Amino acid sequence: MTQYQKHCALPGRLVMVGFGSIGQGVLPLILRHIEIDRQNITIITADERGHGEADYFGIKFVKEPLTRQNYRAMLEPLLSKGDFLLNLSVDVSSTALVELCAERGALYLDTCIEPWPGGYTDPSLSPSMRSNYALREQALALRGKLGTKAPTAVLTHGANPGLVSHFVKQALLNIAEDTGRDVTDVPADRAAWAALAHDLGVKVIHIAERDTQVSSIPKKRGEFVNTWSIDGFISEGCQPAELGWGTHEATFPPDGIRHDFGCQAGIILNRPGVTQRVRTWTPMEGPFHGFLITHSEALSIPDYLTVRDADGKALYRPTCHYAYHPCDDAVKSIHEFAGKNFVQQETQRLLMKEIIDGVDELGVLLAGHEKGAYWFGSQLTCSEARQLVEFNSATSLQVTVAALSGMIWAIENPDRGIVEADDMDFQRCLDICMPYLGPVVGAYTDWTPLDGRNKLFVEDVDTSDPWQFKNIRVV
Repeated sequence: MTQYQKHCALPGRLVMVGFGSIGQGVLPLILRHIEIDRQNITIITADERGHGEADYFGIKFVKEPLTRQNYRAMLEPLLSKGDFLLNLSVDVSSTALVELCAERGALYLDTCIEPWPGGYTDPSLSPSMRSNYALREQALALRGKLGTKAPTAVLTHGANPGLVSHFVKQALLNIAEDTGRDVTDVPADRAAWAALAHDLGVKVIHIAERDTQVSSIPKKRGEFVNTWSIDGFISEGCQPAELGWGTHEATFPPDGIRHDFGCQAGIILNRPGVTQRVRTWTPMEGPFHGFLITHSEALSIPDYLTVRDADGKALYRPTCHYAYHPCDDAVKSIHEFAGKNFVQQETQRLLMKEIIDGVDELGVLLAGHEKGAYWFGSQLTCSEARQLVEFNSATSLQVTVAALSGMIWAIENPDRGIVEADDMDFQRCLDICMPYLGPVVGAYTDWTPLDGRNKLFVEDVDTSDPWQFKNIRVV
């Protein structure tokens, strides 16, 4: 039997809230790499999905949706000092769980900042208040309330958000080394990382992902098919398209909306993310159009890398956003979903065993510096993911191993209060993740979003700077 390294021990209890594809995929990793008694693990989830997998590992499974009314009664008996709440659910307020964990002395990690049901689509709320920007600001506001020495609560630490923030730091170091800069002293704080990005001249950071996984069973009419949480994808796809807004941008989008509160690192477009595409590039796929889906890393990364003057004015900030091309059946599902005026299909199918081929190519594209553009990330095949860890696909394993690394970091650093991936030790997290990411590569390209433009049709582009958002946006 293979002996796996135990990175740390969790002597207390582990409560897993939600047990969809990510919960099912992370459980074997937790049992491999964290010393924990299986009898101390409880799964609480809204439906029967994953019950068989929980039984396979001998883990207690409780089918009970958490609501505003019952979450305290359900969770308080299961959480005390030294315990851990791993939140992988949808429609359960992240801030409510963070506050509860702080009260009980328990550690916390999630992969997305979730509101209570309806928070993403409440028509009584402005687009600004339905955004991830607002959810992030609300969660970070708890830092002042709970204090910096509160039990560690890691916000949004899956593949993206999460792992990609660590990719950005490694990519910055790689570009610095390749452009002749001295990287002997790795930046040790936020200001130093921001100064490095500024010095390199990085204008744009795309979280550029192309999922080519294919199923043996084609998508059917009236069915939503995806390689990860369908509820999660639909929720974030219905939120406004959202991006971090760089200081190099010369033209503000005509449908852009600035927020009147918070850090001012991001803006939204007055349209749902599943209806907006952007131009980007990955090494295997080359250039493609991805959906501008809102994600917290599109805000946390540019916020973290902002350089300000003494008066707080932003002198430098990169534009940052997600550029996502899901598997082809998911694209068909989105097209059908949007065509029905965002009414969800009656049937959902989460691809897992029926995936027969494909890669999830997930990384970060840093562009505008003296070497053009540089992509750094994971090229994990589904077959390799299955060989590495049971109950995983390429998409889920990139998320689950990142969640594992965040858990380990929190256990090793139990009194850091509320943190994001950008605040954490990127090298420690990458060291844990690397064995499970397949080929991790860096590649330069001379591609720009102006390539091939103005040939068939005259377009309104800015030829003076390829990396303007107006050039990247597909209109």
